[in-house]
Amino acid sequence: MKIKSIIYISSLALLFSCKPVVDDFTPSNGTADFSKYVAVGNSLTAGYADRALYKSGQNYGWANILGTQLNEVGSGDFVQPVIESEQGVLPGKLVIGYPVDCLGNVSLGPVPANDGELDSWMNHIDYPVNNVGVPGAKVGHLLFSGYGNPANLPAGLANPYFVKFASTPDITVLEQALSMQPTFISLWIGNNDVLGYATSGGAGTDITPIRDFRVQFNYLAQNLFAGGSNGVLANIPDIASAAFFTTVPYNAIVLSDQALVDQLNEAYGVYNAAMESMSLPYRINWKLGANPMVIADKDMGIPIPQLNIRQIESSELVLLSIPQDSLKCAFWGTQFPVADQYVLTEDELAKVNAAVKSFNDVIKQTAGAYDLSFVDFNAIMNEMSKNGLVFDGVGFSSVFVTGNLFSLDGIHLTPQGNALVANYFIDAINDKYGANIPKVNITDYPPILLP
Repeated sequence: MKIKSIIYISSLALLFSCKPVVDDFTPSNGTADFSKYVAVGNSLTAGYADRALYKSGQNYGWANILGTQLNEVGSGDFVQPVIESEQGVLPGKLVIGYPVDCLGNVSLGPVPANDGELDSWMNHIDYPVNNVGVPGAKVGHLLFSGYGNPANLPAGLANPYFVKFASTPDITVLEQALSMQPTFISLWIGNNDVLGYATSGGAGTDITPIRDFRVQFNYLAQNLFAGGSNGVLANIPDIASAAFFTTVPYNAIVLSDQALVDQLNEAYGVYNAAMESMSLPYRINWKLGANPMVIADKDMGIPIPQLNIRQIESSELVLLSIPQDSLKCAFWGTQFPVADQYVLTEDELAKVNAAVKSFNDVIKQTAGAYDLSFVDFNAIMNEMSKNGLVFDGVGFSSVFVTGNLFSLDGIHLTPQGNALVANYFIDAINDKYGANIPKVNITDYPPILLP
């Protein structure tokens, strides 16, 4: 009893001697002037998600989150070109549903959304905006007069998203940003200068030549920052860190019937013999279990067109855009090669990686030249794709849907992913300018909503 009394009294003494620790967080702008924040960029800056720019997705964009946090350190309201529809501006939005495949199997996955009428690009926005992120824009597009002119749409020389909020038909995105007289600017641009090539399997738009990228980016930065505006630049993530490029495995052809294995091996006997006769290393062989799919590869250079096929290497990437039912029911990858537009080969990946490195060198050098804050999203995304990251108790990875980072298009971000990105921007800005911008709690933002 005596011992118990001593313990009890000691506990009381400890309780009353310990004062609660109060977090004396005081917001501060440091050496930066945040009074007029303007965000310049592409779809990531605009708040694009799930293959669309729609109202709630736009509200959850990282630039809007950052703009809200900057209110605490002297910034005015962050005005966006508000999309008045949950369906978006152009068709294509995805939601989680229960698609039925060609075999009649029901699964949980992306399906076309039906969230009401589109907010047409013809519904022009007539108020000044702080967010001039334009989905689909490359660096050069921000400098192009007429990019917001509806008369240029039929020729593909205008962007319907910029048409929607351009203050005059021939103003450039750069001029639109400068018209706001910004004191602080975020610039995250350059992804599309390589992404269009990558998402088309090397069959679509070309990668912007490094010389053109350097000239255009330097001109953009000079006009945005030479007048003394503070700001933050971000670089281009490695495309292989995005779910769009890593979700479909290279060995997606699973064979469970030995008779079918034998038939396929016999059918490709002529191909294998032809490769041997030309002293080429390519062979197509099948076994029970998982097999690399057969792909078309125009860069093989074999004079007989139908022989420019091979089995994919484990280091090559299959794109999320590949029709899944064609693999399951139309004999793609076995009897018929997967088209080049759904695969990034080693040669194409080498071109992409070289461009990303060169572009990122330009961005980093520009940040140094104008004494700007800098976010290395390339390094961040590589770490996340390899090991995953945990913030505010939320786990993030590059895994499609369940990784919490990528929305249903596999490229753009979830609301929680945007909150994470906004916090990275805040960390970099605080570090550079001695500011004390409050970060957001990631759990305040929703993950991908399941039915």
